[in-house]
Amino acid sequence: MLKTIKSVVLIEPGNIFIKDISYPKKPLDHVMIKVESVGICGSDIGAYRGTNPLVTYPRIIGHEIIGTIIETGEGLPEQIKKGDRVIVDPYIYCGTCYPCSIGRTNCCESLKVIGVHINGGMQEICSHPAKLVHKIPNDFPVEQAPLIEPLTIALHALHRAKLQPGEHVIIIGAGAIGLMAALVAMQYKAIPILVDIIDSRLQHALACGIPWVFNPEKDNVKDEVSRITRGRMAEVVVEASGANQSIQATLDYVSFSGRISLTGWPKEATQLKTNIITFKELDIRGARTSAGEFQEAIELLYSKKIDSNVIISKIITLEEIPDMIKELSEHPDKHLKINAIL
Repeated sequence: MLKTIKSVVLIEPGNIFIKDISYPKKPLDHVMIKVESVGICGSDIGAYRGTNPLVTYPRIIGHEIIGTIIETGEGLPEQIKKGDRVIVDPYIYCGTCYPCSIGRTNCCESLKVIGVHINGGMQEICSHPAKLVHKIPNDFPVEQAPLIEPLTIALHALHRAKLQPGEHVIIIGAGAIGLMAALVAMQYKAIPILVDIIDSRLQHALACGIPWVFNPEKDNVKDEVSRITRGRMAEVVVEASGANQSIQATLDYVSFSGRISLTGWPKEATQLKTNIITFKELDIRGARTSAGEFQEAIELLYSKKIDSNVIISKIITLEEIPDMIKELSEHPDKHLKINAIL
């Protein structure tokens, strides 16, 4: 057995490197996983910058984790066994608080997210609760599979808004999650309208088949949406950027009796015109992480209904992760999604 393994460690904001650490210990209710691929998420960049108040240091980052089970543990689902390839559900819940008791485990009062509150999966071997792994097909391309986890975030945002076939859905933010939400909306037979201030992302979305894209710095989005919807406006708006101004704009873009799903994380409180919320009788819902979306995400990507190749910008190695995180911090618009293989 290896005595040490390689890991990606954030000692403090701005200080990230590859470090040899001790082989992890496995509690009885955990599985041991040989990590094969990981995704770099915006929350990893926030941890590097020191802008995520939930992160404590030092911290092994990473929560988009694919690997093979090398040791089983108590609570492992019956259909999963040693040697199976799995994706990690990174949201560790208590199971006893009120949200957990009604199935809203993503809202657990003591939720722990790997790579944020506790050490994550950017390491060669990791230990994880046995009940929180999902089997994926062995022929699922390992370099693509980390996309499953961020896709669950996009799915949860759409599910919270109860998107229906034939509806128009505005998605603000054309990053990986926003673009995947738009692609899923088309699978749901809805009509996505993607909004972003980065033209290159909008052009990429058009190339992916998204029918409508607008830049609010150049286009009058409200007028364009009114034209497309013949005055109704969008039945659903998903805010995936976290920008305060974009959150406020959701009230302009949404129809009367419409639904708004807020999945972006603003850095500061946002002032909203509550008179508009009442006047339009809007349903506004938060959408935090995911709950119950992993199997749908696996099926959408494995079947290629959602094409991983249009989301992933580059594949790197574990050793390249520190430099890539520095690059993404300095140039966040350069890449859409980066995965690493070990």
